[in-house]
Amino acid sequence: MTDQATVRRTRGGGGAARRAERTAVSHETARFIERRIPNFEVLDAEAIEIIETNAEAVLEEIGVIFEDNPAALARWQRAGADVRGDRVHIPRGLARSLCATAPRSFTQIARNRARDVEIGGRNLVLAPVYGPPFVRDRDRGRRYATMEDFRAFVKLGYMAKWLHHSGGTVCEPTDVPVNKRHLDMLHAHMTLSDKPFMGSVTAPERAADSVAMARILFGDDTVDRHCVMTSLININSPLKFDATMMGALEVYAAAGQAAIVSPFIVGGAMAPVTVAGTLTQVLAECLAGIAYSQLVRPGAPVIFGAFVTSIDMNSGAPTFGTPEASLITWGAGQLARRLGLPFRSAGAFCGSKLPDAQAAYESANSLQMGLTAGVNFMLHACGWLEGGLVSSYEKFVMDADQLGVLHHMAQGVDLSPEGQAMDAIREVGPGGHYLGCAHTQAHFKTAFWRSDLFDYKPFETWDEDGARDTEHLAAERVARMLADYQPPPLDPGIAEALADFVARRKASMPDSLV
Repeated sequence: MTDQATVRRTRGGGGAARRAERTAVSHETARFIERRIPNFEVLDAEAIEIIETNAEAVLEEIGVIFEDNPAALARWQRAGADVRGDRVHIPRGLARSLCATAPRSFTQIARNRARDVEIGGRNLVLAPVYGPPFVRDRDRGRRYATMEDFRAFVKLGYMAKWLHHSGGTVCEPTDVPVNKRHLDMLHAHMTLSDKPFMGSVTAPERAADSVAMARILFGDDTVDRHCVMTSLININSPLKFDATMMGALEVYAAAGQAAIVSPFIVGGAMAPVTVAGTLTQVLAECLAGIAYSQLVRPGAPVIFGAFVTSIDMNSGAPTFGTPEASLITWGAGQLARRLGLPFRSAGAFCGSKLPDAQAAYESANSLQMGLTAGVNFMLHACGWLEGGLVSSYEKFVMDADQLGVLHHMAQGVDLSPEGQAMDAIREVGPGGHYLGCAHTQAHFKTAFWRSDLFDYKPFETWDEDGARDTEHLAAERVARMLADYQPPPLDPGIAEALADFVARRKASMPDSLV
C-alpha cells in the first residue's frame, strides 16, 4: 500500500462510517449452508484405487506442461520432479504429499464480518455466474455486456438472500479496455456489496492489483493474516498449465489468498468420453495444480475444482444437466475429500438460449447434484445461460430464489420433539385436520420453504393480474430490486483511497485489447 493510500484510508474516520451504517438499508443474507444430509457417493473402494493409481501414472509417465514458466519448472525440479523441456513428470506420491500442506477448510472474510464464509468441511458457499461476455434481459435481448451491467449484477447479488458470495467476473464488461476492466470490476465488488468476492486472474499483474486493492479495503494486517479473496485458476485441459493462470496462482498463493484450481472439462473434447477416464484426468490435473500452489507457499488455501460438461456429438455444443456430468461430479467430490480439500463444482448450468423449461430442468439437475456431491464452493449458482456465454438478469433472480431450496434440503430431517410432532398427532386424532392445532400455529411461518418469485394464485386471480409467466415475474423483480438498491456503508477514507488507486492505475497504462 502506498503512503498516500494509507493517509486516505484513515481520512473520514469511523464517525462517518458509523453514521452511514445507521442509515443504510440492510439486506438479509442467509448463512452459508451447513449440510445435515449425507454426501452421495458413486465410487467404491476399488474404483477409487483404480482412478488414483491411473492419475499417478498420468503424472509420472505422460506428465503435464507448464508453458512459458521457467520459475515453475525450477520449482518442480527442486521438488524432485523430472523436468524435460516444459513438460514436468511427477513421481508417484510427490504431488499428493505436497497437497497435504493445504488446509482442509478456511474462512474467507467479508468487509461485513457477519457475511464471512467457511469453505470446506460440510459447508456449501454459493456464488453467482462467472465470465460471460454477453448479457440478456427480457426487454433488450442478448447484447455485449457493459460495466453498467456488471454493477447491476453485483447489486442483485448483494440483495439476494440465499447467495453468500459476490463472485468475480459476473459478466465481462466489453466497453472497458481489457487491461483496465479488472480495476472497475473489483471496485464494484468492494463498494457496491459487502459480501466476499473474487480477484482477477487474467494476468499476474492484475492479480497483484487485486491484492493491492484488498489491502486498501481491509488493511495490510488483515490481508497478511486472513484470506480475503478467492480466485479461479483454470487448467487448459488436457494436462497443460499456461503462464497467465499460473502467474496469477503464484501471486495469490504467495499472498496467502485462496485459489480454485479447476480443470475445464468438456467430455469428448478436453477429456475422454468415459466417466472413469475423465475422473482420472481431473484428479491428475488437480494434483499437479494444487501441489504447485504449495510449492509457492505451503499452507496457501486452495480448492479442488471440477468444471464438468459433455459435448453434443452432432453439433459440438456443450451439454448440461446430463447424467454423465453428475456421475463425474459425485466421483470428483469423493476424490477431493480423499485429499482432505474443499471441493468446487456444479452450478445453475444450462445450454438454453432463454430462461425457459430447458434452462429450468438442466439447472435444477445440476444444482441438486451439487448439493448431494458435497460441493463446498459453487460458482455459477445463479444467472448462467446459453452454455456460459450469457449472464441473464431474469435467470439470475430465478436461480437465486431457488437456492433457498438447497438451504432447506440441506437441513435434513428434524427429529427433535418438535420435529416428531407427536403432540400434534395426539391433538388432532383420527379424522381431524392440522390447520388449527397448536403445533401448526406455532410453526406454520417457517415449516415450509416458499418461493419469493413463483406465482401460487388461483387461476382466476393469476389471469386477471395479466397471466404473467415466470420470466415476466423475474423481470419485474429485477427492476424492483435495482430501484430499491442502497449501497452498504463504507468508510469515506477507504472509498476515496480505492477510487484514487483505480484512477492512478488506469492513467499509468495505455488502453489494450489483451
